[in-house]
Amino acid sequence: MATKRWLHVLSGVVAGAAAASAMVVVAQPASAAVTIPPANGQETVTSTVKVSGSRDYGMRRVIPEGLGGGGGSESQKAVFELADGATLANVIIGKPGADGVHCMGTCTLRNVWWEDVGEDAATFKGTSASQTMTIDGGGALSASDKVFQHNAPGTMIIRNFAAQGIGKLVRTCGNCSNNPQTRHVRVENVRIEMSAKNVVSINVNYGDTARLSKVTIVGDSSRKVTICDKYNGVKKGEGESKKVGTGPDGKNCVYSSSDIIYR
Repeated sequence: MATKRWLHVLSGVVAGAAAASAMVVVAQPASAAVTIPPANGQETVTSTVKVSGSRDYGMRRVIPEGLGGGGGSESQKAVFELADGATLANVIIGKPGADGVHCMGTCTLRNVWWEDVGEDAATFKGTSASQTMTIDGGGALSASDKVFQHNAPGTMIIRNFAAQGIGKLVRTCGNCSNNPQTRHVRVENVRIEMSAKNVVSINVNYGDTARLSKVTIVGDSSRKVTICDKYNGVKKGEGESKKVGTGPDGKNCVYSSSDIIYR
């Protein structure tokens, strides 16, 4: 029924520069899989693309070559590196995904799509506690581990986003060399198609917070996907972080049952 369709709102251009200020609305029935939009041409890059200011690709597909095989190796290079204050918009990152996007401070990813996530779709870096990384619109397929990695202080916002075939949507770093750091996550109006294991994982011993609203999970009839997992993080070289709990607590994992929708 049309009233049960999930509306996924994406800001930006789908058809090129002529529609630069358009708002794109993609309506999918509850049973629909995440679909990458059609590409408006493509190009190959053989080194990390450095972005400062704003760059709009008009829905071109960017295929990384020689930056990594797309698996879980930590040695892969970023396809895009965003300077503090940069915006990357309306682009499809093709296979293999290498190490996706690195955000070196406050940045915005608007309507960015990943055909096959490599190590991570995007990683939040930088050093300021006031910086914000915003992922608005877009989607990702096939992330065997994480879609988004939060390695920096500051706040990561993920909204109007869709993912399918993932381990976690976002993880605050459990064993980074810059730990302890306090990190914050906001997840708003996000759709996750099976398979998936977890939405958000945070370090409660560092004061991390995750606030979730309007999270739709499709295909998890047994409700095995954990929504907010809690860990005690460690500094690099001190071993691995340890899981210490899961679920809402009003302090670190902030959401209610009505914020999670099952289809």
